[in-house]
Amino acid sequence: MSLPRTALITGAASGIGAEIAQTLFREGCHVVIADRNEPDYLASLSAEDQRTRFISIDLSQAADCQSLVEQTMKEFGSIDILVNNAGFQHVAPLEEFPESVWENMLQVMLTAPFLLTKYVLPGMKQQGWGRVINMGSIHSQVASLNKAGYIAAKHGLVGLTKSTALEGGPFQITANVICPAYVRTPLVEQQIAAQAEALGISSEQVESQVFLKASATGKMIEPAEVAAMVSYLCSDQAKSITGACWTVDGGWTAQ
Repeated sequence: MSLPRTALITGAASGIGAEIAQTLFREGCHVVIADRNEPDYLASLSAEDQRTRFISIDLSQAADCQSLVEQTMKEFGSIDILVNNAGFQHVAPLEEFPESVWENMLQVMLTAPFLLTKYVLPGMKQQGWGRVINMGSIHSQVASLNKAGYIAAKHGLVGLTKSTALEGGPFQITANVICPAYVRTPLVEQQIAAQAEALGISSEQVESQVFLKASATGKMIEPAEVAAMVSYLCSDQAKSITGACWTVDGGWTAQ
């Protein structure tokens, strides 16, 4: 990619988002880390130079989404790369799924990406270059029990991505969605521990017998693998790749 670019990444305090932020920083980007919590790694990046900024944000609030874009533009003058990564999970049967949680999940994982994309597109069109990368999931393509809110949001994200690709194409703006299976993040590690306690088995057994049961490789995906895909999609070598779902799942959905 032509450097320096400015990358705005949501949900970047930990896990996949943190790895993406640090990867793009190492590649020379200005990086805006948007999250509710300040990341532990921020000091190590900020100590090097002034190419990073943390902005505290509540993506369930439309005003925060607009403010995030305005603050980033004021600080760095452009937004070249938008990575909509923020998300959370809630597990419950449909008839027990809290309506407030449903609304919040769609706001954070579908409406916020729509709003942020809406706000960054004018600048990307003006400069004739842009990358929008949405973090989907295998649940953007298939369903699992008791995850209606997450699955609805992630399926919707695919449609948003395709629409963005069509409208951005004439301006050299690409839009893609990455669909990983279970990635070794603090959140997933907590889920494994909780399942181990509930089922009365070891964490290793939960990982292999529950989380990786449908995986062809039998291995957890590392955040760096997803970040590498983001890096490639941001490059000029990927300028013709748009409107696509990029599955990183160890063969999970091949069955």
